[in-house]
Amino acid sequence: MDIGMVRRVARIARLRLTPEEEERFAKDLEEILAYMDVLDEAEGSEQHDFNPVPVKDVLREDVEGRDIDAETLLDSMDTYERMVRGPKLS
Repeated sequence: MDIGMVRRVARIARLRLTPEEEERFAKDLEEILAYMDVLDEAEGSEQHDFNPVPVKDVLREDVEGRDIDAETLLDSMDTYERMVRGPKLS
């Protein structure tokens, strides 16, 4: 890991590092990335997912419909020129 990469990471993280810290973190990052290489060697499978429980879409499609006729509803409400009246806002 080069010092330039450590400086870019430190700048993004808004850290001020001394030259000694840059050297130390360069070695640490190199070790961390070496450990991550183990994951590249792991056998992959299409059967596994991030979630251990299978997630399915159980929602239905939206279907437009009307439960009550608008005219019947308006007739039973307090309206003014076919507009619904509500409480006054203060």
